[in-house]
Amino acid sequence: MRAARRVSGASTPCDPPGAPPGLPSVRHAHVPTSAVLLIVGSVLCFTLLDTTMKYLTRSYPVGILVWARYMVQTLALILWLAPTMRGELLRTSRVRLHVLRGILLLTSSVAFVSALRLLPLADATAVNYSTPVLVILLAVAFLGEHMTPSRIAFVVSGIVGMVLIVRPGSDMFQGGSLFAVAAACCYALYQILTRLMASENPRLLLFYPALLGTALMSAIAPTLEWPAAMPWQHVGLIMVGGLLGTMGHYLFILAFRHAPASALTPFTYMQLVWATLLGWLVYGDFPDALTLAGMAVIAGSGLLITLHERRRRRIADPITVD
Repeated sequence: MRAARRVSGASTPCDPPGAPPGLPSVRHAHVPTSAVLLIVGSVLCFTLLDTTMKYLTRSYPVGILVWARYMVQTLALILWLAPTMRGELLRTSRVRLHVLRGILLLTSSVAFVSALRLLPLADATAVNYSTPVLVILLAVAFLGEHMTPSRIAFVVSGIVGMVLIVRPGSDMFQGGSLFAVAAACCYALYQILTRLMASENPRLLLFYPALLGTALMSAIAPTLEWPAAMPWQHVGLIMVGGLLGTMGHYLFILAFRHAPASALTPFTYMQLVWATLLGWLVYGDFPDALTLAGMAVIAGSGLLITLHERRRRRIADPITVD
């Protein structure tokens, strides 16, 4: 339930939710079609995961679903990475930062699944896409980045879009919306820590949060309200959900190996389209006019941030490599 940087650690303020951390910068004069297909497939995997989790929240507590999702992803990552990395999969000198980063991601996951339980799929997804706006504010506060007039305008636009969806004072401003905002805030802090750890092996940055989330959720598992029995269909859905999350991260990594984050970020907003379509087809939830307007404002501000920062980098360093 979470790329645009150079090896030196400099980064843009608009890392998309779920972007793979710590990958070397790849720069092209054009965006390869294969990278676009990979990124669109990746966000489709994440949307299918969210759709599955929303369905399962009707029958099971959030804690059980988050535990199962992390457990499946951890096992999948071990099977994928352990044969080649072996002991290197755990070797790091930055354990404390890994732990803090993992706690933030786990908290974001719990809050987001809680939001899915109460909100339409598209609404929860749209609020989560306010993360890039929050990252700019946090980068100014903690990383010393400058708040230019353009960034101020984009931030204000993103906040306006979020308010259009959440609507303080209306029936929408309830537990579900607050959970969605909390998830976005925790994920923004997770992104900031990811930037600080840009030199770390990206596979460790992928594995440690899954391992920590599994360990923490397993520790509290005995306190959860477990069902007396679980249909095999639900067990299958939980396993498929965990694999979809793992596949989504893997496709993200492949995509960012072929094109820069600034070029791919616009295509991540296809997740809003997937979420709207699946929310309508599966649950019969279609966003109202204000929510659609908020989604458009959030997507527009995010895209403009991406294009603006991409243009700034081209002016600063116009050399590109095909």
